Amino acid sequence: MSLTNPQNRQSQSQPRNDQTHLITLKCKSLILSLWAPSLLILILSLSLAKFTPILHYLKPNLLWSPGRAQPSSAHLRPPCVLWMAPFLSPGGYSSEAWSYITSLSSFTKTHNFSLKILPHGDSNSFEFFNGLPEKSKNLAYELYNADCELSESIVVCHSEPGAWFPPLFQTLPCPPTGYQEPLFVVGRTMFETDRINPNHVERCNRMDKIWVPSEFHVSMFVDNGVDESKVAKLVQPVDVEFFDPSKYQAFALESIKPVVGSRCGDNKDFVFLSVFKWEQRKGWDVLLKAFLSEFSRSDCVSLYLLVSAYHSDTKFGAKISNFVKQTGLVPPADGWAGVHVINVHVAQSDLPRLYKAADAFVLPTRGEGWGRPIVEAMAMALPVIATNWSGPTEYLTEENGYPLPIDEMSEVSDGPFVGHKWAEPSSERLRVLMRRVVSDREEGRRRGRRAREDMMKRFSPEVVGRILADEILGIVRMLG
Repeated sequence: MSLTNPQNRQSQSQPRNDQTHLITLKCKSLILSLWAPSLLILILSLSLAKFTPILHYLKPNLLWSPGRAQPSSAHLRPPCVLWMAPFLSPGGYSSEAWSYITSLSSFTKTHNFSLKILPHGDSNSFEFFNGLPEKSKNLAYELYNADCELSESIVVCHSEPGAWFPPLFQTLPCPPTGYQEPLFVVGRTMFETDRINPNHVERCNRMDKIWVPSEFHVSMFVDNGVDESKVAKLVQPVDVEFFDPSKYQAFALESIKPVVGSRCGDNKDFVFLSVFKWEQRKGWDVLLKAFLSEFSRSDCVSLYLLVSAYHSDTKFGAKISNFVKQTGLVPPADGWAGVHVINVHVAQSDLPRLYKAADAFVLPTRGEGWGRPIVEAMAMALPVIATNWSGPTEYLTEENGYPLPIDEMSEVSDGPFVGHKWAEPSSERLRVLMRRVVSDREEGRRRGRRAREDMMKRFSPEVVGRILADEILGIVRMLG
């Protein structure tokens, strides 16, 4: 099989000019400069804690040695898929990337390619890595140490386009040396508003292929100027074996004191769970207003929030208390229903136990690329209330959950995407749906069971892994 570089890539059709060559040299230097501080921090950490396994994971491994002779086509090995993503970061792109490589790893032999991973696109968190299931850690060691020549590779840049070559911030570039050396380059990305900015459109069009997770994204990317022939839908898998409610005991929530309100007494409260980053996009303000307006202490309903910081401090209890005061909500005669912030670290390996402790999941988001906590809750057979816009429209239906209508589209008012639009979920309809889930628990359980069935049939690692492996096989055949 003779593998040749594709001819449709913009950068391939023009000679590499001095500026591009300079960028390449700078990026190669950046690779080393980024790994050196990580190793230094790691060595210091090793004196305080046992981080030996992650040391092997973070070691520099430059596969694209300058001047290395290129193999002849007669001696080419099966192509390698080099998947670059924020594997050591607790964000959404990371959890997606883990789900993809876990799904894909079982198809390498049947589809005749190898697989390697490299961290890229975000900061590294030792705490996150140590909290991964042992199965994921073992897979990480195996795939990171896999042999992979860049000139024989299909590179997947799984991150936001600003991290692609040349990156707009400090990160390992993807592709590592630009677009000319790999066989084929795929951008796996998404967005949470109604558009992508012109710079991201330009970066997408440099790629040979763009994978997005939903029909919503296919339409949005094409409408904003990404070459339609390059855009393809590739849904995300969810590990239905890991997120299996039959395998776990519930996480203990009793010791977590409320930051607003109180529990109803000796009776067990109905538990709503929400998992999100503290940012406006996640609709935490809509959630708190609807919950506190609809329920009081005597309803025996509690809201538990697993919150992570997003360009903010972690004083979430104070933020919630201030929000309640500023909104002018009138306390019920019998007191507020309890709002609890889960202020202990919940490792990735313990997430199923947290979902197991809940009776329902709720996220009135203004926009999602996919919504990993939503599909994880669905895999755990929870009734789910989530906004009926953007990523969740790919999997959330009236049969397997409670799609939350939106009132209108509103403009993003701050941050880098000012002027974009996203959804404003209906606070009044959220109140209705939360009350319905509490009142008709059998319906909620029925929809939760259907949710898990749908996750298993459409989004299991086996199902999505085969789709992904077939997509890669199609690329290999095209190159041949």
